[in-house]
Amino acid sequence: MLALIAGQGDLPRAVTGALPEPALICAMESSPPNRVVPDHLFRVEQLGSFLRWLKAQGVTRVCMCGAVGRPEIRLSRLDLPTILLLPKILRALKRGDDGALRIVIGLLEDAGFEVVGAHEAAPKLLPEAGILTRARPGPDAAQMATLADAVSHRQGLEDLGQCCVISGDEVVAREDQRGTDAMLGELPPVPGGLFYKAPKPGQERRVDLPVIGPNTAVGAIRAGLSGIVIEAGGVMVLDREAVIEMLDAAGLFLWVRERDA
Repeated sequence: MLALIAGQGDLPRAVTGALPEPALICAMESSPPNRVVPDHLFRVEQLGSFLRWLKAQGVTRVCMCGAVGRPEIRLSRLDLPTILLLPKILRALKRGDDGALRIVIGLLEDAGFEVVGAHEAAPKLLPEAGILTRARPGPDAAQMATLADAVSHRQGLEDLGQCCVISGDEVVAREDQRGTDAMLGELPPVPGGLFYKAPKPGQERRVDLPVIGPNTAVGAIRAGLSGIVIEAGGVMVLDREAVIEMLDAAGLFLWVRERDA
């Protein structure tokens, strides 16, 4: 049986809609999902008991999807099973995003669960490589995408965001901690530029695999970009039909591209 630990955003709903069979939907009380209704809420102070409860429900696989804020721990609420996990939990809260997620994955695996990525639980969300729109990349798109590969690598080393905007040989914008929608919302017109998104090199892909969706398409269209480039096998597309329809209507391309070595 699969359990989803759902956070905020559209991804949990997209995953549940694409699953071949129903899953048990769980969520932290401090970061309840806003697109799905959870079957069970838990507190981080009772994480140990929650893991035991999952076992009792027959859960063998766990998928974490959606944005989750870092919870505050009230020591007075800790139960005994969680006290045993406390050193690892505190260490995770002090790490950067990727380091914290690796510790959480370790906790789940130590408890006997198989941790699967959203793209593994719902593979239909991961598009095939190629150009998915009527519009096609121009002759300068490949050069801009190669520059974006290098920018993505630097952002990965600094544990920053997963996307950027390139125009010619210039980096116009980089994602920060506020996320993709904030970056696109503040973007000035960039005619001919492109939006690029890919996992950070070395990123744990079972959690926090990048996504794009209709909001990304709206932001790219509003900024006058020529198109969107995403890494093949590394970025999920939510509401794919709607995204392609919007981009086709505006004359933008969507290129699912193999990353340069």
